[in-house]
Amino acid sequence: MAVLRSPPIYSSDHIFHPPHTIDMQFQAQVFAPCPLLNKSCFRHGSRSNTLEFSRKPVESLLVDSRGNLCQLRKKDGLAVIAAIEEGNLGVDILRKRKVVEHICLLKAKKDLSEEQEQVMLDYLYTTQYQMRGIVAISLGRISDQNPEQYSHAIFMRFQTKEDLTKFYQNPFYVGVLKEHVMPYCHGVINLDYESEVEDDILPIFRKGEEFNYGVELILLVAFMSSSLGELAEDALTSLTKLTQEFPSLIVQATKGPSLDISNTKYTHGVVIRFRSSEAFNMFINSSDYNNMWKSKFQPIIQKALYINFSVDPVGSELM
Repeated sequence: MAVLRSPPIYSSDHIFHPPHTIDMQFQAQVFAPCPLLNKSCFRHGSRSNTLEFSRKPVESLLVDSRGNLCQLRKKDGLAVIAAIEEGNLGVDILRKRKVVEHICLLKAKKDLSEEQEQVMLDYLYTTQYQMRGIVAISLGRISDQNPEQYSHAIFMRFQTKEDLTKFYQNPFYVGVLKEHVMPYCHGVINLDYESEVEDDILPIFRKGEEFNYGVELILLVAFMSSSLGELAEDALTSLTKLTQEFPSLIVQATKGPSLDISNTKYTHGVVIRFRSSEAFNMFINSSDYNNMWKSKFQPIIQKALYINFSVDPVGSELM
């Protein structure tokens, strides 16, 4: 009998505690150069303020011990630090929180019925209500054919690596695999990686209007052993920067190296949530993306696997 998906009811065990205010320690230097002065720092709609500020003869921008943006000027040969008035420059210095991402790809048997498929996906989806640590989940039938013929994808987010370890060992999850997944599938692959997201409840839990619909892109990459390290990180950073330039198309993107160093099939994982199928196609077919892929990834990878699936609106309420 199928288990109906319902809006999640989060207990105190499932929810991140609000981030604590971070009190910066005074070091030998009270002020440090601001490393985040680029277009991603500016709030939407602050373009005119940015242009107005950029015409001022500022020697340097600094961040004080409380995170306030200041400017450094020279006066009579002395350095003078002045706080920038609120409204002159909208700067978001975003705090990040580490999360652990879990990717699972399945190869369903050819005779899998729609009813069996629904039961399998429903049981996988409801694992988030049966155990601690799972803060987000999306799953579905893969939209396009892929070389390895995977048919279904599951994405889960955990608070910590310890929660991921407990998940693999949880009797409920083991039972779901044994009774409701493996009877219908003949192949499975897992990849887990640690990443960072904005330290706010909606992006952490992937809840709210932006996450109700869209397309989930999962990218698994196997870098050549000689490129692991600086070259691989440079390629992934280039992809991250590119996704940040398309906020109208992309809701969130995460990436990271596999936590299992013995996983030789794929070394890194990427998950990107697009706002719609149209947004997904625009990005994948853009010259910016294709040029970046050809210059940064193709020379240093052994193989890559692209899969995507549509996201249905289930459980949009946060609590």
